[in-house]
Amino acid sequence: MSNLLLKNIRPLGADATDLLIRNGVIAEIGRIKAVDGVTVEDGGNAILWPGLIDAHTHLDKTTWGMDWHENDREAVLRSRIDFERENRIGIGIDPHRQSMRHAIGLAAHGASHIRSHVDIDPTHGLRLVEGVQETREKLRGIIDIEIVAFPQSGLMVMPGTLELLDEALASGCEVLGGIDPCGIDRDPKGQLDALFALAVKHGVSVDIHLHEAGELGAFTMELIFERVRANGMQGKFAISHAFALGMNDHLRVGRLIDEIAELDIAILTTGAPSATVPSVKRLREAGIRVGAGCDGIRDTWGPWGQPDMIDRATVIGMRNGFRSDADLRLALEIVSQGGADVMRLEGYGVGCKADFTLLDGQTVAHAVVNRAPRPLVVKGGRVVARDGLCIVEMP
Repeated sequence: MSNLLLKNIRPLGADATDLLIRNGVIAEIGRIKAVDGVTVEDGGNAILWPGLIDAHTHLDKTTWGMDWHENDREAVLRSRIDFERENRIGIGIDPHRQSMRHAIGLAAHGASHIRSHVDIDPTHGLRLVEGVQETREKLRGIIDIEIVAFPQSGLMVMPGTLELLDEALASGCEVLGGIDPCGIDRDPKGQLDALFALAVKHGVSVDIHLHEAGELGAFTMELIFERVRANGMQGKFAISHAFALGMNDHLRVGRLIDEIAELDIAILTTGAPSATVPSVKRLREAGIRVGAGCDGIRDTWGPWGQPDMIDRATVIGMRNGFRSDADLRLALEIVSQGGADVMRLEGYGVGCKADFTLLDGQTVAHAVVNRAPRPLVVKGGRVVARDGLCIVEMP
């Protein structure tokens, strides 16, 4: 924890002022004179914003910094999953090195927290989780990483995976993942019953990938609603992607949204341009916790993506038809406060823990579309990045 006096900054885009940090916590905001023994930084009239949050990503997958991976495969979910599982070692995707590169990139661009799904399957056991856990330890004080034990290849179709998930949760994974109970496992009752039983056993929340669109996705959601109620897991379940909420049936989607709000289920979006995505404004208006993530970046699945949540705010804004300044601010809130709400982070925001980034822009909306390097990133009162470069070098 550090002490720091940051001069000439605009909290959340308001008028210019100063900010004093003591022992890693924001102690005072206002016009402040120099304090003995406290380092002074000039914020250059930049906007001060709470740390950005990547609440849905895959640190173990990226090929960032490696030789270019030539992708000559069709974009079919099952084939992409199988190719990655069977070839990642041969390609040279070391889970620790690559997760370091991904996480350092996020920290350099203003992120303070990550929720990462990490693949668990009988082929790799817990090797990928162990690599990301090593990264988490090495980057303590730079960026916080929450790990989701994620059965990417399926649960029911991959015997032995349930036991590995059990072991992963016992060894430090904070959240249990899941994926397409119908589309991947073809056994929605079996998968969901197993996941809920495991979550209750370990007292953890669940974050499930739900790519299933239309009525199939709606059916799966209704099975989830039943089990959230039966297991008393209100407020402890998240649905990532939730493509079914983007289907062209306003009334049907409205009924699903009503239940999601009632059960306090969180929704995580990536603004996927190639899919039917939920309307983040409609979700927020219903009082639903909505966060976002960059998903996989430059991996065997595809070449797109940046380790930068401002870039992701742009994708979400464009996918949702955002144009007004208020909408652009909402996009930024989703990739910051929204992620904190989903992850239940304590002490987050201006006036709390000194985890924040400076943004270059005349207004908040300008900062979103400007996408300039972050002038300064602070974690626990300590400067961890300047002008887009983290104090920890890429391995």
